[in-house]
Amino acid sequence: MTAKSEDTPPEHRTGTQPGIASPWNRPQKRRPQPALSREQIVAEAFALLDAEGIDALSMRKLGARLNAGATSLYTHVANKEELLALVVDHVFGELPLARAEGAEDPAVWRAVIVECTEGMRAAVVRHPWMVTVMGDVGMVYLGPNWMRLSEALLALMEAAGFGLAEANDVMGVVVGYTIGTASVEAAWLSALSRSGRGEQEFLDQLLPAVVEATRTHPRLHRLYTTQVPDEIEAGRDSGFLRGLNVILDGIEARRWPGR
Repeated sequence: MTAKSEDTPPEHRTGTQPGIASPWNRPQKRRPQPALSREQIVAEAFALLDAEGIDALSMRKLGARLNAGATSLYTHVANKEELLALVVDHVFGELPLARAEGAEDPAVWRAVIVECTEGMRAAVVRHPWMVTVMGDVGMVYLGPNWMRLSEALLALMEAAGFGLAEANDVMGVVVGYTIGTASVEAAWLSALSRSGRGEQEFLDQLLPAVVEATRTHPRLHRLYTTQVPDEIEAGRDSGFLRGLNVILDGIEARRWPGR
């Protein structure tokens, strides 16, 4: 994502900045008796994103909501991309950490992964603006809350008997599936919201056309005439869990073949 000129402080608009600065490691500028804190800015940006979406966020608009000029925001954040990374990490801070106790039992580590991934999926669906940010802002994955989540997942898989490299592979596959599935769901629900139609209403209207279109494709036709859930939201939930269990079955079979 490229910031508009109004979202980049004057001193950053020309020239090339060396390297990638993490907002969590870069010292904040200090002013005598500052009117704002980074936490206030992040909280207000979070509220704006949830209320109006990512296209509505600009440093100028955020400053107006905080009764401050955009320039004063740059005391605490370098640019819009950095602010978005901070807000996403704020969301990650709301998620439960994996617990490694008892993870030598496959039923335990699998249940913990289900709990963690369901929380992650729910966060992305609840805050659909995250989809764009997580794809565009690499520094999201340098945040302290994301680091804590990752460290806890690695500890869980090590306690389950995986080596560190294997544990990292497991985490990558599971998180990738979760974020990918949640991103599709969030985009779908956002589109429905813009159209003014409910999810169940739209599916009920669409399904007859899908059934008709698949008549010459017997497997698809059987799928859409026998496997479509009565309640679409419950169907999304169960579909996510079925897919996750396919992944976990494969992970368990690879780690303990013949079990």
